[in-house]
Amino acid sequence: MRLLLVEDEPEMAAALSAVLARYDMVVDHARTKLIAEEAILSHTHDAVLLDRKLPDGDGIDLVPLLRKRHAGVPVIIISARGSIADKIEGLDTGADDYLPKPFAVEELLARLRAVLRRPMQVAPESVQLGALSFDLDSREARIGESTIELPRRELLVLECLLRRAGRTVLRTSLEDAVYGYGDEIQSNSLDAHISRLRRKLADAKAGVEIHGIRGVGYLIKAVA
Repeated sequence: MRLLLVEDEPEMAAALSAVLARYDMVVDHARTKLIAEEAILSHTHDAVLLDRKLPDGDGIDLVPLLRKRHAGVPVIIISARGSIADKIEGLDTGADDYLPKPFAVEELLARLRAVLRRPMQVAPESVQLGALSFDLDSREARIGESTIELPRRELLVLECLLRRAGRTVLRTSLEDAVYGYGDEIQSNSLDAHISRLRRKLADAKAGVEIHGIRGVGYLIKAVA
């Protein structure tokens, strides 16, 4: 899950990013309209959390661009401007929800879950490959009744590969699934995650293999 957080207050942005990361969400943080525009044009996000009061203007101006570029991506406005008129303006502009500040993080997470439950098409709840079963809601990897314990980024790599099982996933797509664009990525970071993931899947007798396609990416398939 990759989110765009448009928020100019550093403490608020850091706190929200930390909470969302605990729920296996990769957060791209933009503190201005200009940075947010660049993020919207260069990346695809699963949802957007959008503040209004930004150093270079009203964040609501980004909603038409989001709707034009990524029509189905949910947008939740989070703003200290919480009058009825402000909410109506935000919703009429095209936002899916409007949450006035201050708010409880639990309420934000609930609203985020609500908008993310509105899929454009019916998606499978789990992926089965070899002996491995991966629950897409809980992000649990299981062999029979046993759970394979994996760190967050290895889980994200595995999910990305399983969603495209049998097809090559580009390195850039895997990195986008795992890292925010503000993260520092070492040249071998992804390969290290893949190496550890391979070892754990083999130890668990998952019946799958991850193959590297030199210079392109990786694919996962069941062991023949």
